[in-house]
Amino acid sequence: MTRSPARPKADSAHLVEAFLDMMSAERGAGANTLAAYRRDLLDFAGHLSGKGADPAKAGRDQVRGFLTGLSASGMAASTQARKLSALRQFYGFLYGEGIREDDPTQTIAAPQARRPLPKILSGTDLDAMLAAAAEDSTPQGLRLTLIVEMLYGGGLRVSELAGLTLAAVRTRENFIRITGKGNKERLSPMSPAAREALDAYLDVRAAFVPPGDKNNRYLFASRGEDGFLTRRRFHQLLKALAQKSGVDPAKVSPHVLRHAFATHLVEGGADLRSVQTLLGHADIATTQIYTHVARDHLTKVMRGAHPLAKAVKKAR
Repeated sequence: MTRSPARPKADSAHLVEAFLDMMSAERGAGANTLAAYRRDLLDFAGHLSGKGADPAKAGRDQVRGFLTGLSASGMAASTQARKLSALRQFYGFLYGEGIREDDPTQTIAAPQARRPLPKILSGTDLDAMLAAAAEDSTPQGLRLTLIVEMLYGGGLRVSELAGLTLAAVRTRENFIRITGKGNKERLSPMSPAAREALDAYLDVRAAFVPPGDKNNRYLFASRGEDGFLTRRRFHQLLKALAQKSGVDPAKVSPHVLRHAFATHLVEGGADLRSVQTLLGHADIATTQIYTHVARDHLTKVMRGAHPLAKAVKKAR
């Protein structure tokens, strides 16, 4: 008789869903985070399925074997670390609930990877993109100007911009309230230029509202299936604008504009705690990378422009 593995799989599936419910209800994990946890846990379950093992009862050697396989496949260390983090959270949940008496991930070190410095755009690049957008006075052009102003002027994540509602921007304050990762709320500044771009766009927003959806609540309404501009569409619009303005499209994305916002603040003397707050980073260590970007940029500027640096080059 063949032993059926259905029971262990059902038990594990139930525990995974219970874990995800906890992450959502108690820790405020967003939809994207929950989807990533689910994928990572299913990957681990798939690794164990051929061995007839139950993920909820896996031991340290099985977790190590999973990570070894990921490494052998050439997977980036950062992705391996993320998958291990998902397992840590899952087994921590099982331990806390008394379902397990140990945590098999406790003594496993995360793969280390050197974090690459983020790409940034220069002020000249951004001026060129804003100028190119301003040449277009159609509703599409006014919308594009606002997109650039909010990504670069406010440091928003593209997911935050996509989900922004009309209610959030219908204020005369010089800031708007953003709901970021983990449903945490923060204030994002609205510069005079961004406020002007917002007012101009609101006058033509009706051109983008789907027929029969007059109560559409999204700032960037769209006639697409979702009713709002998707993250992919934001990417496409910015790359097209870069092409038009003479900026390399490979350098441009919504996240690059957010990086530029942070880097230019640090270069201008803003303190890291303020930048951390504006970006909505939970850990200041994430924000500290911008000090390296700014330092490297300023070093290049000094070497290229300072008379003594030029004199050293000539001497060589």
